[in-house]
Amino acid sequence: MADGFAGFPKEAIAFLRGLKRNNRREWFQARKDVYQAKVKAPTLEMAAALNEHLLRFAPGYVTDPQKAVFRIYRDTRFSRDKTPYKTNTSAVFTRRGLGKGACAGLYFSVSAEEIEVAGGFFMPRPEHFLKVRNHLAEHHARFRVILQDRRLRAAMGELWDQKFARLPKGYSADHPAADLLLYKHWVLYKLLDPALAATPRLFKEVLKRFRLLIPFVDFLNEPLLAADRQSRLRQMLNA
Repeated sequence: MADGFAGFPKEAIAFLRGLKRNNRREWFQARKDVYQAKVKAPTLEMAAALNEHLLRFAPGYVTDPQKAVFRIYRDTRFSRDKTPYKTNTSAVFTRRGLGKGACAGLYFSVSAEEIEVAGGFFMPRPEHFLKVRNHLAEHHARFRVILQDRRLRAAMGELWDQKFARLPKGYSADHPAADLLLYKHWVLYKLLDPALAATPRLFKEVLKRFRLLIPFVDFLNEPLLAADRQSRLRQMLNA
């Protein structure tokens, strides 16, 4: 069983720094072998090493590294920024049975400028958003206890402060969860020193935060897992 990850080679950081300056297909294609060997392969290795530990304390979040690691290619269809490549390498670990984009998960990203560790539900689709918000309205006290954990706060800080201007219909300003119901996403994230990327400390710092994030992420996934179980039961009954 893997004990960790030694860190990204210095060539990986140099490649990502160069890609930011030269975000063009011609530049990337001439160095694609460097990307594959020095950026993508180590990212897959780190994802696999994290999986080994997730298996011990959060087996529901073990994710095939090939599915966990994001593609380097940007989706430019609806973006003003038409540069073709991301300038970071990243991976997400989602709840088994729910899938990427349909649940809360654990995330890390490495670029030449910063390292990001995050957990939560970013940009949920409307049907998922409503389930989580209703769950939060009913169980806000338990959610607050999770957020007030001293170790989690020290490692991850406060909820990402992106909010709606008004409360959703059906909720009044005196609702005990009013402040929580304004959030557009439920995400905790932390930026780490980019110098960690080429050291074994990177893995330790990410893993430490993943452990602390599990209760937070689990809470957000509770209504989604319940809905998934109900859907599967209906399918069985109607089969």
